[in-house]
Amino acid sequence: MANHTNHAAHEQHDEHGGHGSIKAYVTGFLLSIVLTIIPLVAVMNDMFSKQATTVLILVMAILQFGVQLLFFMHIRDEKKPRFNLIALIFGLIIMLTIVAGSIWIMTYNQVAT
Repeated sequence: MANHTNHAAHEQHDEHGGHGSIKAYVTGFLLSIVLTIIPLVAVMNDMFSKQATTVLILVMAILQFGVQLLFFMHIRDEKKPRFNLIALIFGLIIMLTIVAGSIWIMTYNQVAT
């Protein structure tokens, strides 16, 4: 009887503990494949101009990032997802600051000769 109670508690933990279902993993996997194939086809077939292709790749990358967070990293499945989301946003702000600062320095750095 104790084993049955323990098993029921384990099932409840799996349900609310941030673990995804097979359906969620398959959905995330299929979305990831589609979001990878779309820019690949656009690049290999020269479907758009260089700028439009770059924008398409960036949009697909951002969508891919969202799919990874939602379906595989379980960002919304925690009891308090706000803390994970705030940490993620903070990390993104730090990363964007470093990248933008590096690009700015490389663009406007004029070495006196």
